[in-house]
Amino acid sequence: MKLSTIKAKSILVKSNLPASDYVANPYNGCTHRCRYCYACFMKRFTGHNEDWGTFLDVKEYESDKLPKSLTGKTVLLSSVTDPYNPLETKYHKSREVLEHLRGTGAHVEILSKSDLMIRDLDLLRQIPDLSVGISLNTLDDEFRKDMEPGATSVQRRLKALEKLHNAGITTYLFVSPIFPYISNIRALVDAVNGHVDQICFENLNLRGAAKGVIMDYITEKYPQYLDSYKAIYQKGDLSYWEQLEAEINALSKEYAVPFVNYFYHAKIRKGGKDHD
Repeated sequence: MKLSTIKAKSILVKSNLPASDYVANPYNGCTHRCRYCYACFMKRFTGHNEDWGTFLDVKEYESDKLPKSLTGKTVLLSSVTDPYNPLETKYHKSREVLEHLRGTGAHVEILSKSDLMIRDLDLLRQIPDLSVGISLNTLDDEFRKDMEPGATSVQRRLKALEKLHNAGITTYLFVSPIFPYISNIRALVDAVNGHVDQICFENLNLRGAAKGVIMDYITEKYPQYLDSYKAIYQKGDLSYWEQLEAEINALSKEYAVPFVNYFYHAKIRKGGKDHD
């Protein structure tokens, strides 16, 4: 892992994601090495030649000044990195961002594949308008190891949601990215029932080099689904997602928490940049 310290202009940048006004990315790069990761496009801006997942830039901010008013605004931590990658235990950059956001009136959302945010329970309790999400697309830890070799195990993520929820923190499961015919939606929902306040869903969007990587993986490990993946990712067939959306809508009637679908958010992107 190549580690560097870099200068960044500001803590927050305007977001082009449909559900956030600003994002905070305390790091460039990530240590999870997810096979499907779309964020490798960030190398265009960071100047790295190394493979995505083999470097991490720790940001030092030129200014810690925040926008004049964040009341009623949503801030996402983070959009192109995991704010709680393992090196957060050393650098505390995500905790630093949360300390700046405390008292601003912003709605703060944290999204991670880690249970490390448990470390910051004392601080999380001081941000009244806060929700913490765990991203998970399988209960099969062997599949998780294939897809996200550097990320926290399935069981640790589920335990983190339970502990955060029991501590009074608003929590959500982000079922993402959904792998067609592999991700078991009902099983995932059942696994967090009673420990989350919302469940969100996002489809697997394959971009750039990730498309070839995942198609090769499906060819090797799940050849029975190869024709379906070709239809979805090479021919643009949306019928799988349309059917799954209908199934999720039906499933939502069985649970007491709201379901939110982000299958088509790429079509409703706002103006913004999401990176610094």
